[in-house]
Amino acid sequence: MARDRRGKPKRRGKFRFSRKKKCSFCVEKIDSVDYKDVATLRQYISNRGKIKPRRKTGVCARHQRPLALAIKRARHIALLPYTAEQVRGS
Repeated sequence: MARDRRGKPKRRGKFRFSRKKKCSFCVEKIDSVDYKDVATLRQYISNRGKIKPRRKTGVCARHQRPLALAIKRARHIALLPYTAEQVRGS
């Protein structure tokens, strides 16, 4: 593999520049995350039923903690599914 002047391997191809995602809760000035708002919480759950990480969703740490807690509460009272099998309806 070819190396650049610093000794690191050269990368081929074009780099994609992506903007840093903004926290949707900060942008909309939402102070608290409501566990009863299932439509909003579904955006932060993968198709397998897992909570999506901050790096994928762009939610700040201050809102990710209450978001995870709200998802767990909604799961506990059966508003959201725990597993992918429950998502598919098997």
